[in-house]
This record gives sequence, structure tokens and C-alpha cells, in this order.
Amino acid sequence: MKKEDIKVCIMRVGGTNCDAETKRAFEDLGVKAEVVHLNQIIKGKNLLNYDALVFPGGFSFGDYVRAGAIWAKGIVAKLGRDLKKFVEQEKPVLGICNGFQVLVEAGLLPGLDGTSKYPQAALATNEPIGYRCIWVHLKLENSGRCIFTQKIPKEKVLRVPIAHAEGRFMFLKEKESEYLQRLYDSDQLVFRYCNEKGEYADGRYPVNPNGAFHDIAGICSPDGKIFGLMPHPERAYYGWQLHDWTRRTRVPEYGDGRLIFESMTEYLTKKF
Repeated sequence: MKKEDIKVCIMRVGGTNCDAETKRAFEDLGVKAEVVHLNQIIKGKNLLNYDALVFPGGFSFGDYVRAGAIWAKGIVAKLGRDLKKFVEQEKPVLGICNGFQVLVEAGLLPGLDGTSKYPQAALATNEPIGYRCIWVHLKLENSGRCIFTQKIPKEKVLRVPIAHAEGRFMFLKEKESEYLQRLYDSDQLVFRYCNEKGEYADGRYPVNPNGAFHDIAGICSPDGKIFGLMPHPERAYYGWQLHDWTRRTRVPEYGDGRLIFESMTEYLTKKF
């Protein structure tokens, strides 16, 4: 598939944000991207006509009940059949921040035994409590399964911003050891919070900005085609988006976030 033939659906609902930045990132790579409201798909647009699906960040439906819960249940109830076909066709699905919360609530991640009826994980209230909008460092843990990080060398440290109040990744206490081992065994652990030297946070704030278990910032499905992360790569796509760009003698053309969109695009050009 040629880049210009790729069609990406960036789904939105009330309360989502950064859909425009996400669209611009794909367009910079020469890919067609369309911001589509959930209701448009329900009322006629065919999800299966797209080659990739993105759930952007924000606070969908005010994050009532739990972050991402209402959006997730709406998708499962109204688009469940098409979404299942979409995933079975090995088309990539990306969830950013609120989108990651949606994928977890919908049972698509971590997907240890396939799509689960009930969430196998949670993205809970930050510890310390509060909305956090800062730049963080991420270390790539994946060994190659995740198609969204194939252009990133293992253990490379990226710098990307976060913007959330509920990003503390966690498993049920009695399942922590088992599920973490399964993430490692199936190469589903993608990003962990670290410092600029690549040293893990070990739960310490502010290197770990939300208290996430095992410093987890992003995971993928067992086949690597579904990926969710709390940081915002679309906010670190261009060099001028970097928070310290005015202090630099030379501003890079692109930031680290571009690598994620580039990896996904390359997968589509080679796969289809």
C-alpha cells in the first residue's frame, strides 16, 4: 500500500482533544487522516473502509464513571462487530491518553487472552492526586512485537509530554505478578517511565508522574497491532513543540513522537 492510499480514522466524541494535532502528524507523513465523530460511524460511515483507527486524548464525556468508560462501552455496544472485524484484519489501533483508557475499558488491552468482557487492568487516579501536564522520559522495553515502535531501537529513551489526572496503570493486587510476567513473556510491555539517563523511576515521583505499577506508560496487545500509551506523541511530533525549543541553539525538525506515527505508517505500507 502506498502512503497516499492509507486512510486513518481518528475517532472523536464530546470531550476529546488533540485530534487535530494527530491528524496533522499523519498528514505530514503523507497519509490521509480524517477526524470522524462516533455518531457518524454509527449512522453510516463504514469503519472497515479505514486502514487504521486512533482514539485520541481528552476527557471523553467528562470522564464520568471512570476515565474512558462511557466511550468504551458505547463502542462495544454499537460498533463491537465491526471493531472485532477491524482487529481480525490486523489493522492497527492506537489509543493515546484517554484513548489508552478506552482500550483498557473496552477489554482490548492488555488482551492477555484476547478481548476480555471485563477490564483486566485500570488507569486510576494519579498518585500524588492531581492533573499533571509535564514532559516525561520513556524507555522502550519492547523487543519488536509492537508495530508502533519498530523504528525505535530497544532501550532508547524518548521525551514526550503527558496531560492527565488518571494515568496510574495498575492490575488487581493479587494478579500483579502473574500479569506482569505475562506482559514480559508475550513482549507486550512497550514503555516505562525513566529519567533522562534511562534509569527506571521505581515508582518515584516525579520521574514516574502518576504512580503507575512497574512504571508502565504503554503496552500493546499480544499481536502488537493494538497499542495504548498515556503520553502524547502528537504533542512531540515537531521540534518546535519541544518545551525547551527556545533555549536550544538548534531546533530539530522533529521530536521523538514522530517515530511512533512513522512506525505505524511503515507497517501499513509493508503489510497491505
